[in-house]
Amino acid sequence: MAPNCRFCGTPLQHTFVNLGVSPVANDYVSESRLNEMEPFYPLHVYVCEQCFLVQLEEFESPEQIFGDYAYFSSYSVSWLEHAKKYVEMMIERFGYNQTSQVIELASNDGYLLQYFVEHNVPVLGIEPARNVAQAAIEKGIPTRSEFFGQALARSLVGEKISADLILGNNVLAHVPDVNDFVGGMKLVLKPGGVITMEFPHLMRLMLENQFDTIYHEHFSYYSFLSVEKIFAHHGLVLFDVEELPTHGGSLRIFARHAEDYSKPVSERVIELKEREQQAGFECLETYATFSRQVEETKRSLLSFLIQAKNEGKRVVGYGAPAKGNTLLNYCGVRTDFIDFTVDRSPHKQGLYLPGTHIPIYAPEKIFETRPDYVLILPWNLKDEISQQMAGIREWNGKFVVPIPTTQVF
Repeated sequence: MAPNCRFCGTPLQHTFVNLGVSPVANDYVSESRLNEMEPFYPLHVYVCEQCFLVQLEEFESPEQIFGDYAYFSSYSVSWLEHAKKYVEMMIERFGYNQTSQVIELASNDGYLLQYFVEHNVPVLGIEPARNVAQAAIEKGIPTRSEFFGQALARSLVGEKISADLILGNNVLAHVPDVNDFVGGMKLVLKPGGVITMEFPHLMRLMLENQFDTIYHEHFSYYSFLSVEKIFAHHGLVLFDVEELPTHGGSLRIFARHAEDYSKPVSERVIELKEREQQAGFECLETYATFSRQVEETKRSLLSFLIQAKNEGKRVVGYGAPAKGNTLLNYCGVRTDFIDFTVDRSPHKQGLYLPGTHIPIYAPEKIFETRPDYVLILPWNLKDEISQQMAGIREWNGKFVVPIPTTQVF
C-alpha cells in the first residue's frame, strides 16, 4: 500500500528513485555489535503528483534517529565560517541586538548561536539530541533538548518567549511532520519577525546527481516551488531567497507572516520560481529521469574501484558522513574495496560504518598507511579536506570524489 504525501495527503504513486535497502545512515556500529543484526529499511523516494514534494516514507521515528546523535557541527571549519558570516549578515540586515530574541531549531552543539552570543543577542537553542544539546549548554548557550512543533511553540508562547528570528540549518529535511513544524514556527514568530531555513536544493541534487544525500534522516527534498506551497499553507510568505554553495547547493529562504507587508517579495524569489517552472519542476516527467543518472554514477565508482584493486592499489576513505553510508551501501562497497575510513570527530572514531562495517579511525591513520587513493565521502567539503590532507602528495597519493561522477585528482 502506497504511503500518503506528508504535506497534502495525496497517495504517493510515482517513484523518484529507488536506492534499495539501507541501514539508518547515522547508526554507527560499535565493535560489540558487529555480529548483531542491523535493521535495513527501503530507500524508496516518491514524488507527490499534487504538490511535487519529493519524500521518503517514515520507517524510523525521529526519537530513535536523533536521541543520541553522532553529528557535531563544530568539527567542520568551513561550516563554522559559514555560520559566522550568516550571523554578521543578519545583524547588519535586520539590526538584531540585545533586545531581540533568536531561536535556532536543531541548534546542534551551539556552532552558530555562539556568534550571536558574541554580539550580545539573546538566544535559545532547540536541539532534540541530548548528547549534542549538552555540548551547547557547556558552552553557555541556553538550549532545550526537545523536538520542535506546535506543542512546544505554544509552551514557549505561554512562557512569554517569541522570536524576532527563527532559523534552522539543515533541519527542514529532517522533519517527518512538516505541517506541525512550520505551523509551530508561525505560532512563535513575532508579528514583524523573520524565519530563515537552509536546506539542500532539489534542483541542484538532480542536476549534480547528489543521490547520496538521500537517507532515512532526510524525510523530504525541497524545490523552492514545493517549500513555498507549504509555508503559504501556514500563513507565511517567502520574501527572499539565496542560493548557497553549501552541501552541494542549498537554498536559504526568508519567510515572514502573510500580514507583514514591510518586507516585499524580492526579484530573487520571482527569478528562481520562473527557473524551476521552466526546468519542469511542476511536471512528473522531470522527476522520472533521475534514476538513470544514479545508476550511471554507481557503475562509474565501481569501475574505478575494480580497476584500482586489480592494479594492486590501496583505497581508503576520508570522512564518515551519512551521505557516504548511502553511497557505499547502494553501491555494495565494503572492506573488499575500501580498507578503512577516517574522521576528525572523536565521536565516530573506533566505530564502524553502518551496513558496510568499514572501520573508522583518526585522520593520522592515512599517513601511517600511505594509501594510493583517498575517497572523499563528504564531497561537499573536498576543497577543505584536500588542503588538510595535502601531505598524501608526498607518496603520490591521489584524491577521489564520487559525485556527480567519479573524479581522480
